Amino acid sequence: MNPKFRNAAMILALALILPALANAGGTIPQGTTIHVVIDQAISSKDGKIGQRVTGTVSKSVTVGGKVLIPKGSTVKLSVSSVQASGRLSTPAKLYLKLRTVTVGGKTYLLATSSAGHTEGSKAKRDTGFIGGGAAGGAIIGALAGGGKGAAIGAAAGAGAGTAGAAATGKKDVEFPAETRLVFTTQTDVAID
Repeated sequence: MNPKFRNAAMILALALILPALANAGGTIPQGTTIHVVIDQAISSKDGKIGQRVTGTVSKSVTVGGKVLIPKGSTVKLSVSSVQASGRLSTPAKLYLKLRTVTVGGKTYLLATSSAGHTEGSKAKRDTGFIGGGAAGGAIIGALAGGGKGAAIGAAAGAGAGTAGAAATGKKDVEFPAETRLVFTTQTDVAID
């Protein structure tokens, strides 16, 4: 074979092989973060455990200089924990887990941490409503009728504070479409 043709053939072979090697898969190690944007809204008010949610990877996952999960890859998530807000003491919560990612037409199962939110303790806020109502009622009662009026006012104020806490107490966790969540892999994931 002519040396010029042989050299040209080797260069052509390298040009075809190198991109394939650069795009070869790898392993995403345990503890790698995956940034996701969800495509649909979900709320603790009507969410159910196991409910499916779709999204996309918002930041490429790179290991050893190779992009193993490109930005824009499709992901599927599911609700892992949910609780609607209770009237007086139950805070709302909503957590999702990343279940699969699709790369190059192939879907990979993932084991990840949960990502989500729990509303703050309602007990402190509700106690403030109830205690504030009782104190306000006691002051008004004391001004109107002395010691006996203070006791009656305190009871009435506490009742009004409890009603206020119940009326304003329901605050659910809501994730609108395009909410950004971050998950951490719990096992290694081989990407072809």
